Amino acid sequence: MKNLLEHLLNSRPGLIGAGIGLSVALLLVIFGFFKTLFILILTFAGYIVGTLYLRDKEKLRELLDRILPPGLFR
Repeated sequence: MKNLLEHLLNSRPGLIGAGIGLSVALLLVIFGFFKTLFILILTFAGYIVGTLYLRDKEKLRELLDRILPPGLFR
């Protein structure tokens, strides 16, 4: 299954873009512009925080110390 998926993505490079475009279009039709924008912003923020956590736990702790009250995340 993994080889089939890799072959599909390598042979058709626009497939990922088309999937993302279709997903955003469906979100726009179902939820409207502002709710879709909110969903995309939260998704991007979650991706960034997840990337920071997987790369360096200390960076995430510093970020949470800035956002949350002092001493809450220790």
